Amino acid sequence: MRPKHLLSAFLTFACVAWTAPAAAQWVVIDPANLLQNTFTAARELTQIENQLEQLQNEAQMLINEARNLTGLNYSSLGTLRTLLATTQRLLNQAQGLSYQLAAVQQQYASLYPETYGPGTSFDRLNQDSATRWLDSHRALSTTIQMQAQANMNFPQDEAVLSNLVVSSQSAVGALQAIQSTNQLLALEARQNIQRQQLAIAQDRATALEQARAVEADARARELRRAFMTQTTKYTPQNINVN
Repeated sequence: MRPKHLLSAFLTFACVAWTAPAAAQWVVIDPANLLQNTFTAARELTQIENQLEQLQNEAQMLINEARNLTGLNYSSLGTLRTLLATTQRLLNQAQGLSYQLAAVQQQYASLYPETYGPGTSFDRLNQDSATRWLDSHRALSTTIQMQAQANMNFPQDEAVLSNLVVSSQSAVGALQAIQSTNQLLALEARQNIQRQQLAIAQDRATALEQARAVEADARARELRRAFMTQTTKYTPQNINVN
C-alpha cells in the first residue's frame, strides 16, 4: 500500500474512533499519537520506495556499463595485413630498376645518361638500349601483376566488409560500435595503401618508357654523329669482275 493510501486509512480509522458512541469507548486511542505514528510510517515507506528506485537505477546503470565495455570479438587485422603483404611482395620481387632510392639513382645514372661521349662503342649503345627495353618490359609486367592481385583482393575485402557491417548492426554497446568503426576505417586505409602501391608500379612503368624514349633520341644522335664523321670507317677492297 502506498504512503498516501496508508495515511488516508489511518485518518479514517482515527475519525471513526473519535466519534464512536460512549458505550463503545472502552478502547482508549490517542488521536495525536496515532496521527504522528501514521506520518512517521508514511515517511519511512517513502524513503524505502526511493531507496528501491535508486538501487534499480544503479543496477541498470551497471548493466549498461557492462554492455558498453563488451568487446566486438571479431578482428579483421590479420586479413587486412595479409592482403597488403601480397601486393607489397610483388613490388619487392620486381626486377629491373630498384625501388630503393640510393640504388635506383646509381642505376639510372648508368643506364640513362644525359649524353653519350664520342668514344662510346656501338656495343655499349646496343647493350644499354636492350637493358632499358628489358626494364620497361619488367615494369609493365609488375604493373599487370599488381592489377591482377588487386582484383583478386576484392572478394576478401567484400567478406571483411560484410562481417564488419553485421557486427556493427548487432553491437550491444559503445565499445563494439567503436571497434567496428575502427576496423571499417582500417579496411579503407588498406585499400588506399593498395591504390598507392598500384600507382607506384604504374608510374614506374610510365616513367621508364618515357626515359627509354629520351635515351633513344640520345642514342640516335650518337649514331648519327659517328656516321657523319670524316674518319673512314672501312677499308676499300678491290673487286674483280670477270
